[in-house]
Amino acid sequence: MYYASFGLLAIVIHIVINFRVMKKPKKEEEQVWFRYRMFLHGVMLYYISDILWGILYESKIVALAYADTVLYFASMALSLLLWMRFIVAFLDQKNVLSKILNCAGWTIFAFGIVTIILNFFNPIMFDFRENGEYIAGQARYINLFMQMILFGLMSVYTLILAIKAKEQDRLHHTAVAVSGLFMTVFIILQAKNPLLPFYAIGCLIATCIIHSYVELDHEMAYGSIKKIAYKDPLTNVKNVNAYTEVKAVYEELIKNKAVKELGIMVFDLNDLKKVNDTQGHDAGDRYLQESAKLICDVLKHSPVYRIGGDEFAALLEGEDYNNRNAHVDSFMRIAEYNVKNGGPIVSCGMDIYDPEKDKGFEDIFYRADSKMYECKKNLKNGAQPAV
Repeated sequence: MYYASFGLLAIVIHIVINFRVMKKPKKEEEQVWFRYRMFLHGVMLYYISDILWGILYESKIVALAYADTVLYFASMALSLLLWMRFIVAFLDQKNVLSKILNCAGWTIFAFGIVTIILNFFNPIMFDFRENGEYIAGQARYINLFMQMILFGLMSVYTLILAIKAKEQDRLHHTAVAVSGLFMTVFIILQAKNPLLPFYAIGCLIATCIIHSYVELDHEMAYGSIKKIAYKDPLTNVKNVNAYTEVKAVYEELIKNKAVKELGIMVFDLNDLKKVNDTQGHDAGDRYLQESAKLICDVLKHSPVYRIGGDEFAALLEGEDYNNRNAHVDSFMRIAEYNVKNGGPIVSCGMDIYDPEKDKGFEDIFYRADSKMYECKKNLKNGAQPAV
């Protein structure tokens, strides 16, 4: 079990560091990371075949070991092809050399598959003696030599591009090149030592390098961009894009009867147009900022969204949902106080999900919105706001 034990360790590390990446891709995912995801799945298949090979070979189960060796070489060829497709997409160089690298990946993949098929008739790739001893064939060495050359060329090419790249891209390109160099070294070791898992070690080191120096940086950058895209720059609450996305999620949950608790609180700012007209838009912006802060100060545990010029909404969660009626009372008292003493006047309305009658998110929103307009009317008329 010595050989298989390393494969087991490799697959555990592989899953731990890449689990999030290997999940179902998002619609907006770039092609390069879709290809990387496919490569990770290809490596997973290789690890599985490598683990089985160690178990079956040490157990001297020749027939099954032979079948798994076929899977072993097929998954090796596939992982190489998927790796090269990822690298070509990652480098994004529309030139002849990129096309050559891509064609070389397909060529080596095709060579591997053809030699596996021919091996059934003539053991040019591998064979087993009657006592279960594994025999490496000439085609195996040719296959590994071709892979070594390809990984080496890819690494040199990527290092050249790294020299010309910007600072952050230089780090990413260098990491990719180093991962390829590790693969080159461990392919050489695998060629010299057929009964040791050097190829798996190379795959593990390469994927760890990509994860640490490339994929995590991409994820952080993507997260920062998404965070900016979903944030209202004036009030610092979430914007209408974020609201539209979360609304779609809740629509699906409501459709599937998967919502347990959902409260929606809708807000509208009284007299914002008057402030803009009489004091200027800078004063209007301050009015919006103060109003947003007021809402967030009360609803400390729920996301707040600016869904229009002077309209806000909050989805009540956790403690805010449990204390929803007390929060409505707080907003009413603040509004009454600010009517008399100055300050942002925020009208609000709140309602909760009713599984017996709500068919969608808008049903709840409509009730909360209606209560908000009743509150707004009462505040303007000087009457007691309605709950």
